[in-house]
Amino acid sequence: MTGESSGAQWLSRYSSSLLGVFGTPQRVLVRGAGCLVWDADGKEYLDLLGGIAVNALGHAHPFVTSVISSQLATLGHVSNFFTSPTQIALAEKLLEISKAPAGSKVFFANSGTEAVEAAFKLARRNAGVSQTDTDAQPRTKIIALEGAFHGRTMGALALTSKEAYRAPFAPLPGGVVHVPFGDIDALRAEIDDSTAAVFLEPIQGEAGVRPLPAGYLRAAREATSAAGALLILDEVQTGIGRTGKWLASEDAGIVPDAVTLAKGLGGGFPIGALLTFGPEVSALLSAGQHGTTFGGNPVATAAALATLHVLENQQVLAHVREVGEHLRTGLAGIAGVTEVRGEGLLIGFDLDADVAPAVVTAGLDAGFIVNSPGPHTIRLAPPLILTEAQADRFLAALPALLQTAKDAQ
Repeated sequence: MTGESSGAQWLSRYSSSLLGVFGTPQRVLVRGAGCLVWDADGKEYLDLLGGIAVNALGHAHPFVTSVISSQLATLGHVSNFFTSPTQIALAEKLLEISKAPAGSKVFFANSGTEAVEAAFKLARRNAGVSQTDTDAQPRTKIIALEGAFHGRTMGALALTSKEAYRAPFAPLPGGVVHVPFGDIDALRAEIDDSTAAVFLEPIQGEAGVRPLPAGYLRAAREATSAAGALLILDEVQTGIGRTGKWLASEDAGIVPDAVTLAKGLGGGFPIGALLTFGPEVSALLSAGQHGTTFGGNPVATAAALATLHVLENQQVLAHVREVGEHLRTGLAGIAGVTEVRGEGLLIGFDLDADVAPAVVTAGLDAGFIVNSPGPHTIRLAPPLILTEAQADRFLAALPALLQTAKDAQ
């Protein structure tokens, strides 16, 4: 299918056949192996973005590939009138690694935004009143943070704060309030008896890799519990080993009401999940109140099981912590880098000039894939199998990339 077409030829065909919602693609990629990818013109790149934190085990991982192929040759899809062993086993495994209490449940979707949509509906069900009680005032307020990104479908977009994403699609689902990032007093002041849920990312990825301050999640848990509101953690980007832990929130010493997962869960295969914690929260959505055609299909759940198996049995989480620390330490010592943030292999670093998009371009020319979520911020979310040698290769090249970017301004 790839034939002998050049990247320019493929991009010409792209522009005449696909909606332009992503703009012009930077390259046409045709092959990957581990942390490396190659484009249609044969150029090699070190992938330090991993499909935006998706390719947890890199590209074409042999074990994940073999499991997907075997499952597809056995049973590819069944409707939600039925289940499969892989679906059940994956749900059990996710409840185990998240240390979910008894009575917790899982709903499978196909992406992060779908997992958030399910969580949005869960929040709506936390109205706090009976549908037959016409005198009581239901909880309708949902709180998110400034800088939040939860997805682009309508409910998830209502939670997302960036006005440029929101404005073209107004009016969005109502009742969502955004409070200043990291300000626990502002959050406490907004939570009241009308609050159904609070949505939080432990680390805001799209905002430039901004971790919540120490103690924030615990304070949010206390405030939501007191008000009868749900605490819903969006770990679509931070979960499944990205920070060197199964969940970025696991050290906070709290039990949330729900967690959303996706991205790295399938090792590159599309899958999302909503985890509901405890029997009361898990009972909020009942038969017929939500659904999906493809969610939890045998191939996607087999891919996720294979990914979790490798992460668990090859000590990948420890590797993520070690290489992430090495990479962050190296970045902090480079002239022109003013701040380094993040945990594990979710890293953001700020520059002393607004040249981040030019750094992305210079990186591509030099064979590196990175991302600029802001004018002076670079984000790294490489495969979790990134080696120290590959990290050092980027660190050695970065000073020249920064200079090239500044010269281009």
